[in-house]
Amino acid sequence: MTNPAILTVDDDPAVSRAVARDVRRRYGDRYRVVRAGSGPDALDALREIKLRGEQVAVMLADYRMPQMNGIEFLEEAMDLFPRARRVLLTAYADTDAAIDAINLVDLDHYLLKPWDPPEEKLYPVVDTLLDAWIATPDPSITETRVVGHRWSAPSFAVRDFLARNLVPYRWLLADEPEGGRLLKAAGLTPDDVPVVVLPDGKPLVAPSEAELAAQVGLTTTPTSDFYDLVVIGAGPAGLGASVYGASEGLRTVLVEQRATGGQAGQSSRIENYLGFPDGVSGAQLTERARRQALKFGAELLSAREVVGLEAAGPTRLLKFADGTSIAAHSVVLATGVSYRLLEAPGIADLTGRGIYYGSASTEAPSCAGEEVYIVGGANSAGQAAVYFSRYASRVHILIRSGDLGRSMSRYLIDQIEGIDTIEVHPHTEVMAAQGDGHLERLVLCDGRSGQTRTADAAALFIFIGAQPRTDWLGDAVARDSRGFVVTGADLVRDGQRPTGWTLPRDPYHLESSLPGVFAAGDVRADSLKRVASAVGEGAAAVALVHRYLAGQ
Repeated sequence: MTNPAILTVDDDPAVSRAVARDVRRRYGDRYRVVRAGSGPDALDALREIKLRGEQVAVMLADYRMPQMNGIEFLEEAMDLFPRARRVLLTAYADTDAAIDAINLVDLDHYLLKPWDPPEEKLYPVVDTLLDAWIATPDPSITETRVVGHRWSAPSFAVRDFLARNLVPYRWLLADEPEGGRLLKAAGLTPDDVPVVVLPDGKPLVAPSEAELAAQVGLTTTPTSDFYDLVVIGAGPAGLGASVYGASEGLRTVLVEQRATGGQAGQSSRIENYLGFPDGVSGAQLTERARRQALKFGAELLSAREVVGLEAAGPTRLLKFADGTSIAAHSVVLATGVSYRLLEAPGIADLTGRGIYYGSASTEAPSCAGEEVYIVGGANSAGQAAVYFSRYASRVHILIRSGDLGRSMSRYLIDQIEGIDTIEVHPHTEVMAAQGDGHLERLVLCDGRSGQTRTADAAALFIFIGAQPRTDWLGDAVARDSRGFVVTGADLVRDGQRPTGWTLPRDPYHLESSLPGVFAAGDVRADSLKRVASAVGEGAAAVALVHRYLAGQ
């Protein structure tokens, strides 16, 4: 941690050197002495310190300076470091101005020049001010900071990306004092948000996911242009394939467009996964798997979108959205599924501003004491309802069917029935979302009577259906009518292998219509949509990759 700063400002080089020398002699072992020759230069130094999340303990400014006098400087400096102690250096003739400054800039002390000997005239004053500052210092901040608006969809997207990639950050509202001070230090306004301030003080204005990933330490560039195995998608299936592929000696790279964990990574608590009797959050489970894959030597590329798959003889070529590509002997498709869009008036306009797909756990504290609605009746919806019940005054689960038993595990149903603040609304659909700039109301319809009603709502979380992320595959591999990848025996019809199949054997169980390309997890047609089965399919796919590479 960098020591707190003591800032000295004086336009006279001799005086500036003298005050910095005397301060450094007494406090240099505990504080960093920063010297500036003018008010503007000092403000630039303070902005840099602010963006780096460091502290300023005391500011000593000369009164008589061109461009900006000491009082004007301290007035602006207060906006950046309101808790720093302020001292004005004056000549005897300027004492009236110094006294007036006590009220104008909340001056802590003024010192007459010269201050010799410092042991009598300087150090006792600074000692007292440092003791007072230590009692209530500005906090040091070493993590990434995000400044934005609560009802800004781009601000939510940045926060969600960082949270899902387990990058620690501090959230600051642009219209609150600390957020405003950071924006001012960066020379920005609330209209520029979201702004991400990195630990080294570098501000990023409305960064793309790729830019953000590269700046917060996520790997975005492959170390090679050819691998034994490329795994696309870092959900449970992709992580399972990466762990087994790397641990068994295959040069493996895992490519993820959004965040490690997929939909499972957003789950607040998974309680039916083998080996975790007390449950485990999706983030914890996937972070352990990520570390395990890296330990065995797998590469993990973040914020990289794969847009094409081609066969080039025995090589499988994967194209990225930025025009680059990598090649491999084999590929595991583990891109999972995304939640189906809810088609109703107002939903699209308010997405990211009170309406969210998935659990969006970053919004939980903002839901304290509010009415929250969840659409969907599968396990992910049930886990979210239990999680948000810790914050919201009431959680409403909306389902089109008559009860939760058709699609939700019994253990979750029992939990929900035991929580008084969760209410299930069967045969209910969202017809419209309303609000001025953010969600305020929902129009709900009873599917039995056809009657509609309006309900106040602070947030809506959508968990409906599942659509595979396979449009980018085009005709490279066979897919069913819903877009899921068809594999194994399902590709063989009346003894006929799929069109274009060039090998003398039938496709392996998890193999697609393109030899050497396998599918695992939710993206595969007729797969069991559970975390454990996805991990198992990822591991099984690697065993089949070995058979393929051996020419069996």
